[in-house]
Amino acid sequence: MRSQNKRNKKVKGRSGGPTPRNKDDSGCGAALDFFAEAGLLKKIKRSGWWVAGIKDPESVAEHSFRTAVMAYYMAHAEGVDPYKSVVMALFNDIHESRINDLHKMGHYYIDFKDAEKKVFADQIRNLDVAVKAELRRFRDEYDRQLSPESTLARDADILECLIQAKEYHQAGYLVAERFLQRAPQYLKTRTARALWTKLKTWDANHWWQSVVKFER
Repeated sequence: MRSQNKRNKKVKGRSGGPTPRNKDDSGCGAALDFFAEAGLLKKIKRSGWWVAGIKDPESVAEHSFRTAVMAYYMAHAEGVDPYKSVVMALFNDIHESRINDLHKMGHYYIDFKDAEKKVFADQIRNLDVAVKAELRRFRDEYDRQLSPESTLARDADILECLIQAKEYHQAGYLVAERFLQRAPQYLKTRTARALWTKLKTWDANHWWQSVVKFER
């Protein structure tokens, strides 16, 4: 009888009320789910390059990583908050883990903005309160381009595509050059425009030639 009463006894939480036995009070489960979902971006390809005949382009995760690296550098050059700029750049395409990457022809026919916002809200719903609030605030700033950091993060996103186009073009995908013709006009920050000016004559293979060691 005593053991039966013990099994039926409610488990008290910190507030004194009943706490479900399977509840993840630490939030670790929700965080791990979020990390796993972010990992799916490693498998999702940047579909716009298919138009240029590139069968196996870079993944969304690869694009997001370099965009974040660039945002960090550009933020220092512009004198704006590097942390905020990097977070905006890094999480910009997180929604694509659920609705995939849609190239610009698709955007011509489909208004994707509402779907992106809905997915992002669902993705962060169960995260730590402080994390969720910051991500929501940063995403709203980015979508509305309300701050210098949001402008810079968008510039980093565009400029990363331009660098990728240059790399693909030098690798033999000649159609990729067409991606270099329209996007530059959307760059707004001084640093992004300066980098674009240099990019036009820059050799994407230059960086490694001075660190290659040949021996006999």
